[in-house]
Amino acid sequence: QVQLVESGGGLVQPGGSLRLSCATSGFTLAHYAIAWFRQAPGKEREGVSGISSDSRNTYYTDSVKGRFTISKDNAKNTVYLQMSSLKPEDTAVYYCAAEVLGKGSLISETYDYWGLGTQVTVSS
Repeated sequence: QVQLVESGGGLVQPGGSLRLSCATSGFTLAHYAIAWFRQAPGKEREGVSGISSDSRNTYYTDSVKGRFTISKDNAKNTVYLQMSSLKPEDTAVYYCAAEVLGKGSLISETYDYWGLGTQVTVSS
């Protein structure tokens, strides 16, 4: 059974950092691209960052470039999103998603499996 479970969200002050984790099971992570998406209240879901199945390529939406870093640990079946210099506009529910042999794109329709999300709130 394929599962993706996000964790690491919470409340953080502007300028702070969080590391999100996406724990996977039921498939071989090395064969899958993983991406992080987010959705804020009243807004459409947005692609944040993606990493290709072979980990050679990473992608970031413009608003998080230089602040977020995605990484993949196949041995631990986990993907991470390190978030720094957080801003109030980063507040959202963050989801991870998996696509077999994917390139890590930020197009949600290409992803086959999704987690339930973790809340990130950036506020003073």
